Amino acid sequence: MLPAALILAGIFALCDWFAVATSRRWLEYVGKPGVMAALIAAALVLDPVSDSQRVWFVVALGLCLAGDVLLMLPQDLFLPGLVAFLAGHLAYLGGFLARGVTPGALAIGLAVVALADYQLGRPIVGFVRRRRPELLVAVVAYIAVISAMVVGAVGTGVWLAIVGAGLFFASDGVLAWDRFGQAMPRGQLVVHVLYHLGQAALVGSLVVR
Repeated sequence: MLPAALILAGIFALCDWFAVATSRRWLEYVGKPGVMAALIAAALVLDPVSDSQRVWFVVALGLCLAGDVLLMLPQDLFLPGLVAFLAGHLAYLGGFLARGVTPGALAIGLAVVALADYQLGRPIVGFVRRRRPELLVAVVAYIAVISAMVVGAVGTGVWLAIVGAGLFFASDGVLAWDRFGQAMPRGQLVVHVLYHLGQAALVGSLVVR
């Protein structure tokens, strides 16, 4: 049976997606942080495989919540938000390492992520270099860290962690392409859906053996 906090996270997510799809900013201010707060509660009440991994994940979720709030505000706080999410990915990576990884799985993850970075990350870096060169170093660092996070997820061999990290990676890829490259139809909605599903999967992976 799903914890009530996960069900609440789903309700908040639906509110947020509706808010983004219909441009109801005030509802997004409720839904977006509500999802992460509920996921933090869910992570705290689940019975995890690894208690140390849960600690790392709660820290990661808190940092992502901070990043959500920073990016949601009317001011241009993209760089502080980026830093918050970068730290969140490092915390997720710490959680994967605490859970345990295997060299073979890490090698597979590294190969897959290297290909994804070549196909998606390289053009995004080009967009940023041309349009927001002051963010180039931060964006490259972010790509490196989220890539390491995905490799760490694959290294655990936990299927739901791999799915969650992959969805998070895809969400940020769409966000970067939409922000720095070419605007995508319903791009922000796609970002939010992938992001929330990815975060929920990562929380759920705490109990998957």
